[in-house]
Amino acid sequence: MSEGAKWYVIHTYSGYENKVAATIEKTVENLSLEDVIQGVMIPLEKVTELDKEGKQQEVERKVFPGYVLVKMVMNDETWQVIRNVRGVTSFVGTGSKPVALTEQEVEKWGAEKHEISVNYKVGDTVRVSDGPLEGFIGTVEEISLDKNRVRVTVSMFGRETSVELELSQVEVEH
Repeated sequence: MSEGAKWYVIHTYSGYENKVAATIEKTVENLSLEDVIQGVMIPLEKVTELDKEGKQQEVERKVFPGYVLVKMVMNDETWQVIRNVRGVTSFVGTGSKPVALTEQEVEKWGAEKHEISVNYKVGDTVRVSDGPLEGFIGTVEEISLDKNRVRVTVSMFGRETSVELELSQVEVEH
């Protein structure tokens, strides 16, 4: 996360999340506040539901109805801008002091994606660089960038064993 700008949670009237997010984005653009109010997000999750005919369909549902995440540098001006948006009731925090989200919360809710570039491909020989299998050599079977996982076959106790690791836990064997 950039220095100074943090993610905050704002409470909105139920059903106004999209309207509030759009208004904040428009206000930021109109007042040229992109450097201090850097992002707006409504956490969504994909859920499979059954429709009236009993068919499955995938829909996006709000994870926290009535809440919007805003990445901003907190100061009197930015606080005032957000508070004056129609549909915003308050910032989430203790008393009247907004509390920023922790790094873990930001990652958990998908507010910021941390790109991981991998310099190996399926079939490459890699070394496990972290975790209980550190130092083991294996062959990449499968890479799932979206899940941050890699499946590697390693030789343990004379047996070929398939293990699933995080992308950052393996590196190309030189």
